[in-house]
Amino acid sequence: MEVDPARVGRWVEGFAERHGPHTTTAREYGLLLTAADGSTAGLYAPPGAPVGDDVARFVAAAVAPRRIGLLLARKGAVAVGVADGGDLVVSKVDSRYVQGRTAAGGWSQQRFARRRDNQAKAAMGDAADLAVRLLLPEVATLTAVVCGGDRRAVDIVLADRRLAPLVPLRAERLLDVPEPRHAVLVAAVTAARAVHIRLRDPEPG
Repeated sequence: MEVDPARVGRWVEGFAERHGPHTTTAREYGLLLTAADGSTAGLYAPPGAPVGDDVARFVAAAVAPRRIGLLLARKGAVAVGVADGGDLVVSKVDSRYVQGRTAAGGWSQQRFARRRDNQAKAAMGDAADLAVRLLLPEVATLTAVVCGGDRRAVDIVLADRRLAPLVPLRAERLLDVPEPRHAVLVAAVTAARAVHIRLRDPEPG
């Protein structure tokens, strides 16, 4: 589940109410809560946030404003932005037509496939240009770059040599988003800042 950083403290209190007192262990991803009944909850720090070593520090780090880059790519559409805290302060959305699949066979199918591949490559080239213009000038101020959409499309964009300074900032989190639009980019800011919680019930027996 995804929880707004400001609600994590209350969620942890509810976890204790439901499952009993818990121990807290620092992990590379964040915190692991282990309750008296054997239930566990893994709290994954948002991209760019320090993990902390207890719930109070974890929450303080998660809610603190951070400057992150956003790169969403799917098919021929791309959205690039910079968020300062919960506000999208820089943004640009672009799209190119990429032909859909055809039911035709033989040479026609191969011709359409080549055309579609060329259109997709051109679209990802435009996406890389957009990232160069919007994200590279901000790289020194970013704590993370959060990507979303189609992983292969994102990988192709970030393979552009000009974007090498962004690669070390790329977060493991990949946002599941529809075709990028401005509204999708705005919603991605909230998703990028959310705390992921993985809850596991006690082992049988």
